[in-house]
Amino acid sequence: MRLQLCLSAVLIPCALASQTPAAVQRAANSITPEGVRHHIGVLADDSMLGRATPSPQLEQTARYVAEQFRRFGLKPAGDTGYLQRYTVTQRVVDTQASVIRIAGAAPATLKPGSDVYVLRFTPLPTRELSGPVVLFTGTPDSANPLAGADVKGAWAAIIATAMPQGIQINPEWVMAVLRAGAIGWMVISNRPDAQWQNRLARTTAPTRTLEGVPSDTELAAGAFEIRDATAAVTLGIDPPALRARTGGWTARRLPATISYLVKERELARASAPNVIGVLEGSDPTLKSEYVFFTGHMDHIGTPGAGEGCVAKGADSICNGADDDASGTTAVLEAAEAFARLAPHPRRSLAFMTVSGEERGLWGSQFFSEHPTVPLANVVADLNSDMVGRNWKDTIVAIGKEHSNLGATLNRVAAAHPELRMTPIDDIWPQERFYFRSDHYNFARKGVPILFFFNGTHADYHQVGDSPDKIDAEKESRIVKLLFYLGLEVANAAERPKWNPESYKQIVTGGN
Repeated sequence: MRLQLCLSAVLIPCALASQTPAAVQRAANSITPEGVRHHIGVLADDSMLGRATPSPQLEQTARYVAEQFRRFGLKPAGDTGYLQRYTVTQRVVDTQASVIRIAGAAPATLKPGSDVYVLRFTPLPTRELSGPVVLFTGTPDSANPLAGADVKGAWAAIIATAMPQGIQINPEWVMAVLRAGAIGWMVISNRPDAQWQNRLARTTAPTRTLEGVPSDTELAAGAFEIRDATAAVTLGIDPPALRARTGGWTARRLPATISYLVKERELARASAPNVIGVLEGSDPTLKSEYVFFTGHMDHIGTPGAGEGCVAKGADSICNGADDDASGTTAVLEAAEAFARLAPHPRRSLAFMTVSGEERGLWGSQFFSEHPTVPLANVVADLNSDMVGRNWKDTIVAIGKEHSNLGATLNRVAAAHPELRMTPIDDIWPQERFYFRSDHYNFARKGVPILFFFNGTHADYHQVGDSPDKIDAEKESRIVKLLFYLGLEVANAAERPKWNPESYKQIVTGGN
């Protein structure tokens, strides 16, 4: 192999030459409102029917993204070309073959759909689960979610209060007990009759489940809900009195055992795509590391897609222009800008648009379990989800406090006042957005992240989330900020570092 040299201040390999300010500026200036407007116009056009997962229109979207990656000169980084495919299975609970038994104050056999509501936030376990019950009461303590209790091999139970819109479940507590070895969790609620019957009716509603998630992860756990009366009889407790305790957070083991066997019948199978392209880095050593740019290309489709789209008047298409054609467009615009930059950044850059986010972060979850590049070599994920509306001069960067990416972002933004774009911390911590987009599947695997998000609006998951409402000029400035940030991270001598406490909380679950 010949080593070609170029003239700089000294003779050095071309691949190691840094980008000139003029070259960086030219690349950044390729990110334009017109480009943003064009991509969103294609992705959120009525002909795309809202890009539900799975759907022919989602496949069309993936082909469009792959063609852009090919046009930019990115290397294919999927399983087949630019595409990584995963399988989703449609199943329904087999109520005749399923049973939950409680051996406690008064033994009882409960049937899903009649006496108990099976919670299906995650894939159902395929084996029978049996263990004792640990009951948590009081006000949950995020600093001590386990309240000092040993839940390994046990069912964790919690008292919930019904509201008109349903019940709130603390996801921090759920993840904490499952990571500590609980085989499942149980909710004891005071839902009124009408709300309870509505829930029971959902037992036989088909659900789609992501295949390829290891059965030994925390995702394969049992979960169900019973009402106060059932808990009082079977567990020998007084749920209303326990619910009234709003003080300390405590846990105690009950003299009861739960055996859980819930079976499903398969109805259908389908597959869905992620699209991944890589721009190889210029540093012989650092090019084996990756900075990811991600966004989800799916939305909730039409009323017939089963993802919650509701028609209004003659409009029955939830276009998802902001959620998340805007994020997909951010990935495309950033990819094209970096492809124009010579030489390339030192680290490699990976650009990925995932699907199934609206179904439960399917695409990014599958990638995190079946990565097409080593996850240990991924130094950061910069995720864009809803970056095309709301404030003109502000973007929320969720996760700033969890790693030194936050300080890097602040420094980059300060160095580019011409962008008139201020990155701010999460202003809605109660909404737990950190856990609700695709960056989370990188974070839980130990990858530092930033999640760029302009917040929801009246058109969130509505037919009104249309291309004409996108602020393309504002989004172009956000993508330029992403470009400068990605360049800084890709060229840095050291990879980003977690805040140790954040790493303990998010990655190791407090262990």
